[in-house]
Amino acid sequence: MELFDNLALGFGVAFTFQNLIYCFVGCLLGTLIGVLPGIGPVATIAMLLPATYALPPVAALIMLSGIYYGAQYGGSTTAILVNLPGESSSVVTVIDGYQMARNGRAGPALAAAGLGSFFAGCVGTLILAAFAPPLTEVAFKFGPAEYFSLMVLGLIGAVVLASGSLLKAVGMIVLGLLMGLVGTDVNSGVARFSFDIPELTDGIGFVTIAMGVFGYGEIIANLSRPEEDREVFTAKVQGLFPTKEDFKRMAPAILRGTALGSALGILPGGGALLAAFAAYTIEKKTKLKRGEVPFGKGNIRGVASPEAANNAGSQTSFIPLLTLGIPPNAVMALMVGAMTIHNIQPGPQVMTSNPELFWGLIASMWIGNAMLVILNLPLIGIWIKLLTVPYRWLYPSIVLFCAIGVYSTNNNTFDIWMVGLFGLIGYVFHKLGTEPAPLLLGFILGPMMEENLRRALLLSRGDWSVFVTRPLSAGLLAAAALLLVVVLLPAVKNKREEAFVED
Repeated sequence: MELFDNLALGFGVAFTFQNLIYCFVGCLLGTLIGVLPGIGPVATIAMLLPATYALPPVAALIMLSGIYYGAQYGGSTTAILVNLPGESSSVVTVIDGYQMARNGRAGPALAAAGLGSFFAGCVGTLILAAFAPPLTEVAFKFGPAEYFSLMVLGLIGAVVLASGSLLKAVGMIVLGLLMGLVGTDVNSGVARFSFDIPELTDGIGFVTIAMGVFGYGEIIANLSRPEEDREVFTAKVQGLFPTKEDFKRMAPAILRGTALGSALGILPGGGALLAAFAAYTIEKKTKLKRGEVPFGKGNIRGVASPEAANNAGSQTSFIPLLTLGIPPNAVMALMVGAMTIHNIQPGPQVMTSNPELFWGLIASMWIGNAMLVILNLPLIGIWIKLLTVPYRWLYPSIVLFCAIGVYSTNNNTFDIWMVGLFGLIGYVFHKLGTEPAPLLLGFILGPMMEENLRRALLLSRGDWSVFVTRPLSAGLLAAAALLLVVVLLPAVKNKREEAFVED
């Protein structure tokens, strides 16, 4: 009964006119961002962070959340229509979605993606509402040693879940941790690794790195390709809804994708992306029925299941953020920044000290998912028109908006040069085939890890055994060690590599 009382409080907050407007704005912007290649939710939320200063905390977080899960919907639109994933988690949707579009079945493909996303989003939000309170009770038992061990587990999880080489993923995390050390030491007040540059004494801004590596890096990579490779192909959408046979095939696939996404979204390291890959792999292993199109040739299950998985994953990734204050992926790390702007300390105390914010945000996700279905299905024609804009006109506006967003954070031109530098670094990562998300996680978790490590050692008078004598801390470190051992086993390592390679 308490859950229903809390949800009633949440819907009361979410159904105010102001919050409904901001929820709609977030969903619309998220869809638009998902549709536009070269700029994802990380860069958009980073750009809009300064704009949330003037907003009430609940409205700001509702809007930013809408951008995040809206981008998961929008990413499937470009994946299906122009063979270009607007979002990293839409990479596998391209395989069958684009083939369906070429076969004149873009409508059913887009509808399958939209309906799968809606169902998975609703289930993910229900899981968030049901499991967040008990997890919050556990979180109150956490001290500095437990938080440090949890972050170690989070970073190892990020290594395991990062696509590509394990060695590259470890390298990116270590680089992120080192970049997190730049700035002024909290305990001694001494500037570290600032190279006598006054602007670096406050550290490198998260927004600067995120926008440079993801936004500018992607643009430079796009511009390095020949112009004909950047041309967009617009498919003719005929008929919107899937047939009765399509519904029979995609319903079990959506259920499988939702279950998988809900579980993997909670894990640190971008569960939505892994969930989409894993869901597609499971569908390929499931036997084809008579008369069913083979995978890679336009099978509707290859669209519905990954889209359901990445949306369920994006909803459940709010669980570690709201209950433990630990961001499981780059977008959630930006949400920590948004909460900090409004003097809200992410973690278990959010539910007790600010229940309107906690339950209002959860209730807004149901409303947002309904808005996204209404938005996405009728506006398909408009999204297609948007994609016909030549890239040579599109990228300067993206560069300009990124520069304005970075400058408005600190009113400092140094940040714009830093974004340019990180854009080049992002392009190098792109050429080397490394996943930049672990770098951002290492960067955001590094200072928190250092702080909790030092605090735990201060409280234990320098006794390192505190990390293994406290049961919760020891359990988390054991889980991290087990995860590392399992992923290094030759059989598991090969399977992991297979899951991320698509023929």
